[in-house]
Amino acid sequence: MTLKDKVAIVTGSGRGIGKAIARKLSSLGAAVVVADIRFEEAEKTASILKGEGGKALAVGTDIADRSQVEDMVRQTLSAFGKVDILVNNAGWDKIEPFTKNTPDDWDRVIAINLRGPIFCTRAVLDHMIERKYGKIVFIGSDAGRVGSSGEAVYSACKGGVIAFMKTLARENARYQINVNCVCPGATDTPLLAEITGGETGKKIIDAMVNAVPLRRLAKPEDIAPAVAFLASDEAGFITGQTLSVSGGLTMC
Repeated sequence: MTLKDKVAIVTGSGRGIGKAIARKLSSLGAAVVVADIRFEEAEKTASILKGEGGKALAVGTDIADRSQVEDMVRQTLSAFGKVDILVNNAGWDKIEPFTKNTPDDWDRVIAINLRGPIFCTRAVLDHMIERKYGKIVFIGSDAGRVGSSGEAVYSACKGGVIAFMKTLARENARYQINVNCVCPGATDTPLLAEITGGETGKKIIDAMVNAVPLRRLAKPEDIAPAVAFLASDEAGFITGQTLSVSGGLTMC
């Protein structure tokens, strides 16, 4: 499998799953735009990719801001001349019962997990249609497939991402654009650590592990190979599909 001469944008790739995806795509030959709201983290990831012999560009991007998303794509085109791959990875969550959520929580979760991927996709789509080539991979969640206690609005957003992905796949197949979704289960990332602190958080993690047949959390490096495959030409006849990488948490 190779991504030689391809150009990929990976949102939220300063750390966690996005960082692992960026490193995997780079290792396969892609030039990677490391887009993250935390610009310093993006720079660190880009530096790692360059140190490993890859081509990389760090861009500070809040995907909830459409103007910043459009600027991210302009910088990509200026640096590399094209966009072959978009990985909509950036996300945010807050674990608590829905009745304790505030409207501000809803707005933030929706802005980052649903509107953001929509903005990013729209920003690259005309370019991909013109070239009649593109690979778009959404990072969903098994929460969007089966629901997840304490993640009501997040689950709604990820379910929306899955439906959005399927429609995009149907609309853009004529342009040879493949659109798919990878749904991680609970993954050991800095974000998970942030939202599950303290004794209550430990109980949440233990419950997550017990629910997984393979009896462990995923690592970011478990997710990245599935994304790389769907971003490659070896997956050229796969579109509109949702793949869970969750240790068997869901089997459907």
